[in-house]
Amino acid sequence: MQVKDMTVEQLSDLIRHIVEQCLDEYFGDPDEGKEIKAEVKQQLIEQMQRREAGERYF
Repeated sequence: MQVKDMTVEQLSDLIRHIVEQCLDEYFGDPDEGKEIKAEVKQQLIEQMQRREAGERYF
């Protein structure tokens, strides 16, 4: 498919995908290979459970 044949949405998605790839290649994941502390993991689990229960955050 050529760019001239793409819809605006398809072109936008393509650009978004390419930008995400470039940023990932350039910056990578700074936390890759690190372990999360048990207390932080527990806080995240509790936050996810509260959100699933309908609790709102503002």
